[in-house]
Parts: sequence; structure tokens; C-alpha cells
Amino acid sequence: MFKTLLGWLFGRRSPPPAPKPVTQAAGFETLNRQAPLRASSQPKPADTESVAPQEIGATFICREAVLNRKQKIAGYQFLLQEAARNRIRYSSRRVHHLYAEVLVNSLVHADIGKLLGPRTAFIDVPDSFIDHECVLRLPASNTALVLTHLPDAGAPAPDALLQTVRRLRAIGYRIGLPDPIAEPSFAGLLSEADVIVVRAPRLSAEAALTLTANIVERAPQATLLVRELPGLEDFNFCFKLGASLFQGPFITSREDWQDHSLGPNFTRLAMLAGKLRKQAETDEIVPLLKQDAALTVRLLRYINSAANGLSEHVSSIERALILLGRDKLYRWIMLLMCSTDDKDGRSSAVLETALVRARMMELSGAKLGPSDRESLFLTGLLSLIDVVLQVPLERAMQSLAVADEIEAAIMHGEGPYAPQLKLAQACERADPEAIRSAAENSQTTPEGAAELHLQALAWALEIQQAAA
Repeated sequence: MFKTLLGWLFGRRSPPPAPKPVTQAAGFETLNRQAPLRASSQPKPADTESVAPQEIGATFICREAVLNRKQKIAGYQFLLQEAARNRIRYSSRRVHHLYAEVLVNSLVHADIGKLLGPRTAFIDVPDSFIDHECVLRLPASNTALVLTHLPDAGAPAPDALLQTVRRLRAIGYRIGLPDPIAEPSFAGLLSEADVIVVRAPRLSAEAALTLTANIVERAPQATLLVRELPGLEDFNFCFKLGASLFQGPFITSREDWQDHSLGPNFTRLAMLAGKLRKQAETDEIVPLLKQDAALTVRLLRYINSAANGLSEHVSSIERALILLGRDKLYRWIMLLMCSTDDKDGRSSAVLETALVRARMMELSGAKLGPSDRESLFLTGLLSLIDVVLQVPLERAMQSLAVADEIEAAIMHGEGPYAPQLKLAQACERADPEAIRSAAENSQTTPEGAAELHLQALAWALEIQQAAA
């Protein structure tokens, strides 16, 4: 991913072609007309299930990363934003099916299989939906269908559901089931389960032991996916429990890193960045580059790569600096600063989140000049640098030679780039109120923000596929 991203950043090669945008807005607009939903999350009689369209608000798809035991991204859960899920919680089975269909078709139109590479899309669908024709358009090797139970009439007969599950597994789909203790309705399918999904808030020590014993006995081939993990302590507990997949806010959680220091590689790069920002003379910059043999080799290897299309072989730092230019060298150093001194596998997952954030911010500034778009990208990229490097944000930012506007957005949520940063953060959380407010401040709409966010994710996935 790093080499491919550098090629794009430096403008030496075209960025990976963005997939055709997933235009969800029209689909949800039609859906809300066909099956309008009540605003309240409390159960109501079926004949009071509708509200005026303006009460519904924007509905769109979000995603959450799923990490493996090495804390690398193994896949994503794709789902409706929380507000939409709450609105349909007590709706009819028909409404759940309609929303599941829009979710699945949006992923199909995004060509999600091509974008995911070896990763998996985890998609929660009603038990009565898995035989819908649109499901078969999802890439079997990349899809885990997590069954959900609905209390109303219309659930498939157990034998019919078992046959459907076996048919889907035979062609490559994986099947996920909810915690069999909390949701016993799928007990007859445990022998076919590939994934067992549990929620961290339900996992006391006693419940965890009971659950793992149940899984070992009744679903020995299944892996355990734990959702809603708030912090690293919870992750460590579930790791020791034997879970294989992990999901939740712990991925980008900030902790007490006061005792952590910046690594030597970061410090050297920060010094170089500072010199470049202050327009230091070339004879001040070149010696700093030459002090780090690994950095020198890396720079020369990149500038001589086929992607740059140079007619000459560059063997000196001085010549490389002339050909590359100060602006592109600065961008290269910024990216290196976000990927060096890796503390653990989680850092690469956080860096991917930062890249999605950066790309979304850049896309949101389409009407701005190149300099502002670049600053928006850097703002998003650096906004999680403390989590990537596991040091306090203040300490990391003190070492970065960035423009005042970038620092103001990251440190204080102020300045011209702050609205776009807040919008990207709100989309990550799938917080509808925050999205609505941030979209307004960014002169866009919630629907437009949703499109940008999905395009940014597609871009990040495409980058990784190109680098694979």
C-alpha cells in the first residue's frame, strides 16, 4: 500500500480509478416512500408505522473495521447507520427486507469483491432474507452473512433454513450466527456456523466461559467475533478468551501514553520536515538525508522506480531532491512519519482509517485549489498520528512541521479545515446528528457526505489491492 500511495501522492502516476459512486440517496428515497418508518424506537401498532418523510432524515451505509488476532484488518462490517437501524427495529419483516436489499445492492454496485481483496464483508441480514436473489450477487469468497432473528411471523422453517445455509456454504459463503446463549433460535444451525458473533457488553467472565464451552462443543469449526469492544483491556480479555476477530471503538481509542516517546526514525523525519517547511537551503537538507542510510536507499529506490518514468538513473541525493522537488519530498516525509516506528498491528489499522479520513476530506474540497486540497488530505492523515505512534497528541504535533491551519483543526477543532475533519469523524461514527450539523457547516448534505465517505473507503481499498 505504501509504495502505491506514494506514487499517487507524488503525481507520477494516476490514482487508482475510483469505482462508480454508490448512489444510495435515490434508493433510500424510494424505499422511504414505499415503507416510511416511525421516528420513535418504541413499539407501536402496525397501523401507526409511518411518519412524514422529513422526519426520517438521511439514511446511508457505514462500515466498521474487523481486526484479526494480529490486530490487522481482516474485513469490515457493512451496515445501516444506527439511526436507521433504530427506526426499523420494531418494523415489519417487509421493511427489514427492503433495507437489507438496499444495503446488499449498494455493496454489489460498489463492486465490493474487487475492492476487498482477501478481506471479508460481514453483513447482518434477516434469517428470511438469505435466499433473496440479490444475495447471490455478492462475492461468495468475500462475504459472511450474519443471520438476525425477527420476532414477527414469516421466519423460514428450521429445515428450510438449514438447507439454504448449506447451499450457500457449498458455494463459498460463510455463515455467522449470534451468541447462541443470548439468541437460541438458531441452535439447529450451530454445526454449520463459520462465525459466532457476540457483543462485548454481554461478556462477563462467567458468561464468557459458558459461551466458549458451548461453541467448542456445538460449533467447533466456528471462529468467535466480538463486537463493541470499547478499549484495549476488553480486547486483551477477549483475546485470552480465544476470540479470533475483534470490532469496536478500541481500534482508534486513545490511552495514557505519557511514558511513551517518539522513535528515532520519527525524530529524524520531523527534523527534515521542519527544515523543508522553513525553506532551508539544500545544503542543510541533503546532509540530514545522508545521515540515515536506510532513508537514502528508500528515496533513491523510489525515484528510480518504473512508476516515475525517468530516463536517467539517479544515484545522488542532490539530484533526487532536484527531480522530486521540495513539496513532494515534504509529502513523502509526512507519509513516512505516519507509518514509521510501528508499535503493534493496530497502528496499520489506524493508518488505514486515517487514509480514508484524509481522502474524504480531500474529496470534500473538490471546489478548492490544489494547495487547500493537499492541506485537507494532510489534516485527515495526521489527525490520528498519536494513535498510530502511541504518543500524546501534543507531543506528536510539536514535532510536526505543519501549517497553522492544519494544527488548529487537529488540536482545537478550529480553522478552515475543521468542518471537513468533523464531517469525516462524524461519518466514521455514523452519528446522524453530528453528520447533519457537520455537513451543513461544510456546505454539503448528509447524503453527499455518505457518498464521499464510501468513495474514500473504496479508494483506500483500491490502493491496497494495487499494492498487493
